[in-house]
Amino acid sequence: MISLDSDKKYYIAGHRGMVGSALTRALLQAGCENLVSATSDELDLRNQRATMEFVAEHRPDMMVIAAAKVGGIHANDTYPVDFLYDNLMIAANLVRAAHENGVGRVLFLGSSCIYPKFARQPIREDSLLTGALEPTNEAYAIAKIAGLKLCEYYRRQYGVLFHSAMPCNLYGRGDNYHPENSHVIPALLRRFHEAELARAESVTVWGSGTPRREFLFADDLASACLHLLALDDPPSLVNIGAGSDVTIRRLAELIAATVGYGGKILTDAGKPDGTPRKLMDSSLIASLGWKPKIGLEEGLKVAYADFLIHGSSESLSL
Repeated sequence: MISLDSDKKYYIAGHRGMVGSALTRALLQAGCENLVSATSDELDLRNQRATMEFVAEHRPDMMVIAAAKVGGIHANDTYPVDFLYDNLMIAANLVRAAHENGVGRVLFLGSSCIYPKFARQPIREDSLLTGALEPTNEAYAIAKIAGLKLCEYYRRQYGVLFHSAMPCNLYGRGDNYHPENSHVIPALLRRFHEAELARAESVTVWGSGTPRREFLFADDLASACLHLLALDDPPSLVNIGAGSDVTIRRLAELIAATVGYGGKILTDAGKPDGTPRKLMDSSLIASLGWKPKIGLEEGLKVAYADFLIHGSSESLSL
């Protein structure tokens, strides 16, 4: 069984977000209690000097970059400058600060949107940069590609153990439930929950409902990250997925059932669908001994329970 060195100091950038909090829980459960963190109010990761000083002061042994400006199709398409600039600065500042201050290991977390819109399915790691990106989240994707390439080049040029993981669509505890700027699962949880309370006759889902998406529970991603951090020679880039996908229509039906909504589900083909399908080939990480444990229906129940507690938050996750 793979285990981490509990004596090491770990810095989780973005520890209060959905992924960062899942990573923090996983590290504590693994006995790694020497954790470094800073909120966005305490440290602006877009500020190069402040980021360099923070890393120089704390000098972690390992860094996981889970900090990012994130959002769904609407947010990405509406605020491309924010998504490109903020995420470029976060990645560049943290990776450079890690190298300049002797951080032994960096794991950079990206997104499946880095791959071409019409990549061959399931999407392999070597599909990167072989075609055009999905226009609605191109800005975010470019920033993530720059971050993973920076890690790759630091590893090549300096021999440091900087590597990246690309998860599929994520959901779970601590998600962003903003009514306009959230990802598909938290957005639909809110929409069906409010429809049930209002006893609405129908709920309309953006797009045709035919695109297929792969969803991974955030705690499964956290376990995959710890697995990678324990490897002596991890791949420079590895996909982390659930291994199967569903149509957006089927996802809506599962969420309606989770919430207890019994009305009609309609689709609006006038709204963008995004990429037709994004199923990732996760055979590489499977060959390294990791696989997910939490199925979609089980995970949706946990996510909905979390929404009932935290669903009033309307700020973008950072």
